[in-house]
Amino acid sequence: MTAASSSPNPALRIRKAAVLGAGVMGAQIAAHLTNAGVETVLFDLPAKEGPKSGIALKAIANLKKLSPAPLADQTLANAIIPANYDDDLDHLKDVDLVIEAIAERMDWKLDLYKKIAGHLSKTAVIASNTSGLSITKLAEALPEEMRHRFCGVHFFNPPRYMHLVELIPTKLTDKKVLDGLEAFLVTTVGKGVVIAKDTPNFIGNRIGVFSMLSAMHHTDQFKLGFDTVDALTGPALGRPKSATYRTADVVGLDTMAHVIKTMADTLPDDPWHKYFKAPVWLQGLIDKGALGQKTGGGFYKKVGKDIVVLDVAKQDFRPSEQKPSDEVAAILAIKDPAEKFGKLRASSDPQAQFLWASFRDLFHYSAYHLADIADTARDVDFAIRWGYGWKLGPFETWQAAGWQQIAAWINEDIKAGKAMSDAPLPAWVTDGRKGVHGKDGSYSASANADKPRSQHPVYQRQLFPDPILGEKFDTGTTVWENDGVRLWTLGDDGIGILSFKTKMHTVNDHVLDGIQHAIGVAEEKLKAVVIWQTSEPFSAGADLKGALGLLKEGKFDDFEHMVANFQRTSMRIKHSLVPVVSAVRGLALGGGCEFQMHSARTVAALESYIGLVEAGVGLLPAGGGLHELAVRAAHSNPSDPFEALKKVFETVAMAKVSPSAMEAKNMGLLRDSDVVVFNAYELLYVAKQVANALAESGYRPPLYQRAIPVAGDVGTATFKASLANLQAGYFASPHDVEIATRIADTLCGGVIERGSTVDEEWLLALERKHFVELAKMEKTQARIAHTMTTGKPLRN
Repeated sequence: MTAASSSPNPALRIRKAAVLGAGVMGAQIAAHLTNAGVETVLFDLPAKEGPKSGIALKAIANLKKLSPAPLADQTLANAIIPANYDDDLDHLKDVDLVIEAIAERMDWKLDLYKKIAGHLSKTAVIASNTSGLSITKLAEALPEEMRHRFCGVHFFNPPRYMHLVELIPTKLTDKKVLDGLEAFLVTTVGKGVVIAKDTPNFIGNRIGVFSMLSAMHHTDQFKLGFDTVDALTGPALGRPKSATYRTADVVGLDTMAHVIKTMADTLPDDPWHKYFKAPVWLQGLIDKGALGQKTGGGFYKKVGKDIVVLDVAKQDFRPSEQKPSDEVAAILAIKDPAEKFGKLRASSDPQAQFLWASFRDLFHYSAYHLADIADTARDVDFAIRWGYGWKLGPFETWQAAGWQQIAAWINEDIKAGKAMSDAPLPAWVTDGRKGVHGKDGSYSASANADKPRSQHPVYQRQLFPDPILGEKFDTGTTVWENDGVRLWTLGDDGIGILSFKTKMHTVNDHVLDGIQHAIGVAEEKLKAVVIWQTSEPFSAGADLKGALGLLKEGKFDDFEHMVANFQRTSMRIKHSLVPVVSAVRGLALGGGCEFQMHSARTVAALESYIGLVEAGVGLLPAGGGLHELAVRAAHSNPSDPFEALKKVFETVAMAKVSPSAMEAKNMGLLRDSDVVVFNAYELLYVAKQVANALAESGYRPPLYQRAIPVAGDVGTATFKASLANLQAGYFASPHDVEIATRIADTLCGGVIERGSTVDEEWLLALERKHFVELAKMEKTQARIAHTMTTGKPLRN
């Protein structure tokens, strides 16, 4: 189930879509539309051998092998319809949306539009996923009556995971079509939409590729290694681990060179034009066929277990070191951006000079072109954040570091001939402003005014949108709080929001006691509660540090008390007199998973990674998770609960984490009635709607179960037999088998006859018993300590 858009400006009602082109992007766009419940036809050329739609068929089969997975549920591959342009153009007569994603050749695209135009309905919306060709020129290939339904819709790679979609209208694109498409992309497909002007490479790639070109130019200038540049331009700057050169390897060096060539061909008057060419060493790699990850090597390659990096001077590969100098590492650790930039500019370290020069030229370029490429500075910052994974966009970074001081330094460098271009900074940059983002919105250079966020009705569903620098949103009214949680309301709808205060929203005694008390307050004063965190993750589970401390000190009674309190909290959530809805995004592990399992309903963002992972640290779920799985198995098949337990036993014993909210349903960690939301920024809105609907329909909690049929000792023995095979094949250690046997015993209701009935407390007591006994074991304590120290599981 996905949430529908709100009136009065509904999303386009898209029942069926067609994607033209089954290459990397086309196939993955088709996959993500299918994730979103849109019936999708994937077209490509007719195959010369085998089935006529063989190219599309092969692309669909390949979707199941890709990592990260384009499909939120592997079985969805079967829903994509393979097609070819010779036999299947009839499919187009009933599609509502066509997305063209063939190679970046204007002539090929224009030919294809002429071929399909006569087969489309009078209301179909047509869009190109081009990464930089002119949308206006492409529109000219369509009959005049279709041009108002045409625009650019540029997804970033990989389409499921990258938040950005650039929407590029022509002067003829109908505003209703554009608004409907924006709502569809935001809510149904879950994207962050930026409206871009029809200029080469639009916003994201225009600024993002320039940033890479600038880094490449300064790599040469300051004679740095590719691995050093990646150490400087990755997480140290709030950017992805792939940084600059590893990103180029992932994208493909040929693709990178193509985008650079597009800039060179289409921007002849750009003051930075002379830099729009692949550096000699990049072209050298391409000529050798070393195109990056897809060919097994580019700037980097793997030799055995080692990663080696190209050394241009030696024309050979050497071990990759990837670390900044001590001086630059110390500067990058400075919290105050103004101080950090001052020290980078003043330092004589080549790495510091590289960073200052790269930022200076990026700021200069972004300011110079703002009026041409985007409506506001906000659009540029969001395009780079959402499309390239930066924590701050270029204008936000500049503003945070002190707008006028940085502007003065850029001007000094331009006059001294140090900048890549002598183009002057636009006059608005130095008009005394403190930045481009403020209380009245973000600056539009073309309108010379600040503009607020979009008033499109779809954004009313985002109660806490992704904030731009300095933006503050109403944080509601506190109803009650302690050191672990805050219960608060937003508006006067009577729905409480419960948020955790701990790091990674882990669960300690303050959180457990806080949840129980907050539900009591809600039963008195509110009509429903939504457990929602102000940032990801939902919860990384129990606070292991506190638990290990009790075990090391031999305080087993206190430890058992903590476990019992965890179970009380889960049961308090389950039996609350007001509905408790869990709004999950990101990780929901261990106790976090158990809390959502006991909620009246879970509303999960598509990118939710849910799992009962306690086996990985030598324990079993004991916050009521196994008890709840046993209860659900009994409900689904009272005469033989074992059938339903088979799937969940493997999930828990192998500490599996769902790769999406949809897969969490397949794994039995979410219920069929739970709701999946594609846009994480709409999560709270939808969760509140669900909580309100439950409350308004006269919600009552489930009755305490006194006669739960269980699989008993026969069920446990069956599970143990499969474990013996794993151990014999060295797939499981003796301690793994110990843990899994206890999980089986709890799920099956203990050493009693198959078909016996037990009550909920019986199952909870089994959980506690096995949990505490495992916790006392040396091997379990070693696993907990190892995970806390390294963040990785220990197999012992």
